[in-house]
Amino acid sequence: MLLGMEQATAIDQNHIQHIRALLSANPEWGRSHLSVELCKLWNWQSPAGQYKDMACRSLLLKLERAGTIVLPPRQGKRTFHSRPAYPAVPHRQETISDHLQALVPLQITVVGQDTEDYKLFNCLLSQYHYLSYRGAVGENLKYLIREVQGRPLACLLFGSAAWKTAPRDAAIGWTQKDREGNLRYLTNNMRFLILPWVRVPHLASHILSRIARRISADWHQKYGHPVYLLETFVDRSLFRGVCYQAANWIFTGQTKGRTRNDRNHTIHAPIKDVYLYPLEKDFRRRLCSL
Repeated sequence: MLLGMEQATAIDQNHIQHIRALLSANPEWGRSHLSVELCKLWNWQSPAGQYKDMACRSLLLKLERAGTIVLPPRQGKRTFHSRPAYPAVPHRQETISDHLQALVPLQITVVGQDTEDYKLFNCLLSQYHYLSYRGAVGENLKYLIREVQGRPLACLLFGSAAWKTAPRDAAIGWTQKDREGNLRYLTNNMRFLILPWVRVPHLASHILSRIARRISADWHQKYGHPVYLLETFVDRSLFRGVCYQAANWIFTGQTKGRTRNDRNHTIHAPIKDVYLYPLEKDFRRRLCSL
């Protein structure tokens, strides 16, 4: 059983029975406790020996949304690092499982502040994306995708590109000076959410293709300059990046499992696949000149 369109972790009936047995025998456990115990049971650890707690929690949420298990209620008050209390916005949640042809042309909205779409975007992304959402800073674009009849399908967030990542920088071939001067011409697909009740083959790659054709113009209209290259990082412990591959994004390598704040090389983060999508044929020339 594969969880979701991009889920790479295979879960068989034995895994599900383990989860159900632990839930039945330990009704007092919260979700965090359950996640840690499952990581121990399955020996689910990073090379550094840390439990893959967040990956396990994401897996549990997907199983619950699929109707396979019932998780205990969330415990405790929200903290700064938990899901934010964005105001709830009513939205339709009936299953959408049509063929793509029945849903097009898609309605693609650039979400602006002080609009109902802005409230809906925040609500959906914070509630349903496995990384949650606490807002965006710096230059960014938010897209809300609806099908032809107006039902929400997906949310995308593009924001500031990573300051430095070896596979991307090698693919571009720029110098440090080029990077410092031209990084604003890149943008990172920081969030891509297909709503959990939407099950439409090829939808994700179709959305990526549609966005790629317009994002530079949208960016120029908002910030006064274009973008020449898109990037994204795919957590390989959770996803396979199939939709990016189908939309012709280019795999360029992997991160080293460190964060931007890891100056002493002591913080271990998930290894991620790095994908790029050029918006201009001569993107290297544009990015390697000042």
